[in-house]
Amino acid sequence: MAGPPNKRIKTISVSRPIIYGNTAKKMGDVRPPNAPAEHTHIWTIFLRGPQNEDISYYIKQVVFKLHDTYPNSTRIISAPPFELTETGWGEFDINVKIHFVEEANEKVLSFYHRLRLHPYDMTQPSQEEIKSIFYDELVFNEPNEQFFQILMTKPGNLLPSNKTESCPFSKQLEIEEIDRINDGITEVEKQIEEYKDKVTNKIKEKSVDM
Repeated sequence: MAGPPNKRIKTISVSRPIIYGNTAKKMGDVRPPNAPAEHTHIWTIFLRGPQNEDISYYIKQVVFKLHDTYPNSTRIISAPPFELTETGWGEFDINVKIHFVEEANEKVLSFYHRLRLHPYDMTQPSQEEIKSIFYDELVFNEPNEQFFQILMTKPGNLLPSNKTESCPFSKQLEIEEIDRINDGITEVEKQIEEYKDKVTNKIKEKSVDM
């Protein structure tokens, strides 16, 4: 006889990739009708699959907690796309809470995203769209049987092989990043050995002088 649906499956982990962050653009002459006069940018914060896949089969809702100066600062998005568009003039931390479907029996996942309105590179033209986007993976350790079946209905949600305009992250970029990290480790190890040799030579020189 099969066990209860909430029985957790031992030694199994299931991951689902997500992309989250915000885009922003300086407002021109055309402004949203309700935008306060002091607001300079229009921005959108979002959470989605790496290739805009529907992730509502395992995510019930996403809650964005904005700065307290916004009216109704807690915004609940209960259907895809899990995104919110607003206007503003300053950068601040947005609390993001992911609520999973009831079958998951998983705790709410909470994290912060720093709303970015201005480019990292200040030489970038101010009219260009600003993007602050991050890749992460939601890992479900020992999911219960019912939630595992739900996750397996769509086992994909994978990164594309190569970078595309719709997805700034890819397996290719992941491999390139790993290569850069390995090159950095090699260079650090090389410098450590060089400094070790210098220290050893200094100690020998000091011993001779004594």
